Amino acid sequence: MAAEHGPTAGEYIVHHLTFLQNHPPKNVVDFSVFNWDSLFWAITLGVICCLLLWKAARKATAGVPGRFQAAVEILVEMVDSQAKGIVHNANSRKFVAPLALTVFVWIFMMNAMDLLPVDLIPELWARFYGATGHDPHHAYMRVVPTADLSVTMGLSISVLLVCLFYNVKIKGLGGWVHELFTAPFGSHPLLWPFNFLMQVIEFVAKTVSHGMRLFGNMYAGELIFLLIALMGGAWSLTATGIGLAIGHIIAGSAWAIFHILIITLQAFVFMMLTLVYVGQAHDAH
Repeated sequence: MAAEHGPTAGEYIVHHLTFLQNHPPKNVVDFSVFNWDSLFWAITLGVICCLLLWKAARKATAGVPGRFQAAVEILVEMVDSQAKGIVHNANSRKFVAPLALTVFVWIFMMNAMDLLPVDLIPELWARFYGATGHDPHHAYMRVVPTADLSVTMGLSISVLLVCLFYNVKIKGLGGWVHELFTAPFGSHPLLWPFNFLMQVIEFVAKTVSHGMRLFGNMYAGELIFLLIALMGGAWSLTATGIGLAIGHIIAGSAWAIFHILIITLQAFVFMMLTLVYVGQAHDAH
């Protein structure tokens, strides 16, 4: 009976890929929709990230550092060395280097939520939701904020705003406007529309690719974990095919180990692109 009334594979995946929202979107792009689960986990992990870095700074000693302090110092030095190699303005680095560090740690922690068992937090949420008198089948909870396009695009747009700020700060408003219309093809008035169009395309392309790259990798990783979970679910429901159970364990372990590299690499790539784009904002054509 449990198997008869349980969700199909498609329903299981769709349920896990549905956000906890204030209301369903009315269009493909609907800015009135809030994904509460993405906001909750992103803000919570951001606060934890700040607390961890604050704790490391508060307990830093001049003597032999502990493991936690040593790990944070290695991370800070790595980010600072990358910032020095890309952003050559020392005054800008006072803001850009901590920004890059925050971006790396925050995105890493959001990505790492993908390593939790796919049914752990959603099942706990469903039980709480059912205990409040609601239908637990409509309890949606996605725990990987970076698998939400609105989150990753929000991060990339924030980087774009930082780049625009430094374009104006370093070059002056007049200098930046002049660059918009005279680069990359030249300063002839007939080329101004083409220069401006290319500049706009460049800003849009960098911002979209910045957010889409992170989203695509994390969404794919989340989907693969769901497919692996279905292998174990199929074995537990049918009580046949011990190979499914063994395959579930092997595939889940192998993908989790490989995914550790992915979540770290994606956080590093997003951080490096942030530094590169801010560094480009300092360069004059």
